[in-house]
Amino acid sequence: MGRTIPSITQVFLQEEQSLSRFRRALRRSDQLALDELLSLARQHIAAAAYATHVLPMETFLVAMLLEEHKEVRRLRDEVERLQRGLNAGS
Repeated sequence: MGRTIPSITQVFLQEEQSLSRFRRALRRSDQLALDELLSLARQHIAAAAYATHVLPMETFLVAMLLEEHKEVRRLRDEVERLQRGLNAGS
């Protein structure tokens, strides 16, 4: 019989496990940041299942980047809104 292909969730957990020694070597603040990034990537596991032509870790990194970019856009919009409020009050 052939080998069973691991699910994307299993692959994600394996990748996360492979980063455990790296994580332990980081400062506590960096460990928390890495945990947040992995949590962001975890939100896109279902979509990652469709990226069969890409290496799994690349897919997870793109998911992290996507979430970070959304946050940058949100913050940029907030800064613009605050600047408009300041300019209107001048």
